Amino acid sequence: MTLTTLIILLLVILVVALVGLYVFYNRDDKRFTLDIGGAAPRAAGGNDASAEHTVRNRLLGLGLACVGVVGGLMTRLWSMQLVSNSEYSEQAESNRTRTISVAAPRGRILDRYGNEIVGNRPSLTVVAKPEVAEATIEVQLLANLIGMPAAAVRRRIQDQSSGAQSDRLVASDVSRRVVAFIGEHPYLFEGVTVEERSVRAYPYGSLAAHVVGYTGPVTTELLEKSSKLTDADRSAIVYEAGDTVGQAGLEYEYESVLQGVRGEQNVHVDANGVVLEYSTSVEPQAGSDIILTLDAELQQAAEDSLERVTAAIRKDVSKECFAGSAIVLDVNNGEVLAMASAPSYSPNVFVGGISNDDWQSLQSEESNNPMVNRAVGGLYPSASTIKPIMALAALDNDISTNHSHYQCTGWWTGFGDASGMYCWEKSGHGDMTLQTGITFSCDVVFYEIGKGFFESDNPEAMQEKLREWGLGSKTGVDLPGEAEGRVPDAEWKWNYYTSAADADREWKGGDFANLAIGQGDLLVTPIQMVSAFAGIATGGKVWRPHLLKSVRSSTGGGSVVDYEPQILRELDEPEEHLSVSRRGMLGAIYEENEWIAKQFEDLPVQVAAKSGTAERIGHNPTAWYIAYAPYDDPKYVVGATVEEATWASSSALYVVRDLLGAIYNTPYETELWISSIDAGG
Repeated sequence: MTLTTLIILLLVILVVALVGLYVFYNRDDKRFTLDIGGAAPRAAGGNDASAEHTVRNRLLGLGLACVGVVGGLMTRLWSMQLVSNSEYSEQAESNRTRTISVAAPRGRILDRYGNEIVGNRPSLTVVAKPEVAEATIEVQLLANLIGMPAAAVRRRIQDQSSGAQSDRLVASDVSRRVVAFIGEHPYLFEGVTVEERSVRAYPYGSLAAHVVGYTGPVTTELLEKSSKLTDADRSAIVYEAGDTVGQAGLEYEYESVLQGVRGEQNVHVDANGVVLEYSTSVEPQAGSDIILTLDAELQQAAEDSLERVTAAIRKDVSKECFAGSAIVLDVNNGEVLAMASAPSYSPNVFVGGISNDDWQSLQSEESNNPMVNRAVGGLYPSASTIKPIMALAALDNDISTNHSHYQCTGWWTGFGDASGMYCWEKSGHGDMTLQTGITFSCDVVFYEIGKGFFESDNPEAMQEKLREWGLGSKTGVDLPGEAEGRVPDAEWKWNYYTSAADADREWKGGDFANLAIGQGDLLVTPIQMVSAFAGIATGGKVWRPHLLKSVRSSTGGGSVVDYEPQILRELDEPEEHLSVSRRGMLGAIYEENEWIAKQFEDLPVQVAAKSGTAERIGHNPTAWYIAYAPYDDPKYVVGATVEEATWASSSALYVVRDLLGAIYNTPYETELWISSIDAGG
């Protein structure tokens, strides 16, 4: 019954009641009679208490009650229809209207030249309305078609994480056969449709996987944090269940830039929440693109070189050699031109959700932990790559001078015969200076330096110098998962070895000797060492390494933000001290031995470098090689590590040479010589 009909009916009832009252009070009244006995007329009824009079009074009361009820209803109807009409209309509309979020494409990730490393691609996706979960036969047919268990299909349709009225994602990247079958049999799949959605795409495959990272469903923690945002947090992203967010790498680091703005689709629903029709919509806004400092070609060269070198080592020397890292840094602004970590993984496995088996495989030690970005998270003893910095520590603290000489016989007994230590060159290097000690990587020179600090008035000066150069602290590179490393000292040793005897917990002369050659309890990351070498090359100015170059507007082609390089630290090192380390590193290329010099002779620039072979109990060594070029006008620093390797000069050296070849267009074409015999350093 409509409101108009109800009003008319009430009016009719009111009119009938009024007419009845009128007729009732205007009919002939029989309570009065005329006395014709000759006197004046008088009333004969008196106080009438008859049954007829009582009924009339009750009818009168009933009529008045009807009038009151009808009047009250009319007043209420008038209020509802006119006074509160807009309020009730809004409530009615809200009861039949729902808002469905529409995901926005994420911003792309491009290299410094605009090459797309991470983009978006359309994906044919099967989606179903919520009520399909109750249709047992339809669920089973759909499961058979896409090759999934029926229980899994039902769980996905019952999942309300994307909203109560939103269509539920059943399967991504379905084949054209599935699309055609659903389209040709709509009567079998009521409520099931195929949509084209945007998912992450990787045109270069797994290139720079550790740098760019991967995406996944929004976490419960992030949803809870988002729900607690106040009006003051207007710039923060408000997440909803079902959103895709960055989980690692730059996808995580620059989530606020890459995440787009969701669109909205208003729909009309019935009392059961079933969508009846679509109404207005707001188009989603894609996230902003980010331009990286990476050079895609140089990055590919780094990853290819790591694979080539580790494969050669596995074949000839060490079957356990799978892991390593490589970094190319611009010493004048901190731009990371390449950053590779091996083994790698494919971010594609995370598109549409990763299986539990795949996740467990990526996390396992048997797979050599491919998810770890060893360039920023790998921790190793620095080995002899510490010696150029240790030389600066000795010079700055008057432990050594430019004219100091040391005799290397291959066996050092500075702390007594019972505490003797070998040089890596057991036949000895003969007469050494501080500079030639770097060139030939003579351990005895640095044992003497360690002894000098042990006997000095400030025995912590060695550790202080290492910390000044950034060891033991994060560089602040714009990637998650960076490790701090460790510069051990007396306090750390005492607190760390709590189960040892007190005498063994004390810091001793041998600890200084080990630290001076980059062994013992020292732990550093490749990004720390590469940054330190960049500082040596530039005279003490160390720029914070970074991967973001600029942010491109999602509308138009201009940049919204250009990264401003930051100075991480400036060290006031005397030029005469720096020149000792630099000349020692130049000699490590061209004077240590002819074989090493030959590997770099065809480059158009001179190179300075230092190798290191970090020993590990129960494992093959970790090989280091770090170089900068050109020697007379530094521009690049290149560093490489190879785990479970052989000597640095027949492993990590090749990775550095490959990258310098890629930079200067002089590829390394010599067959790799992999040997367990050291070729120097």
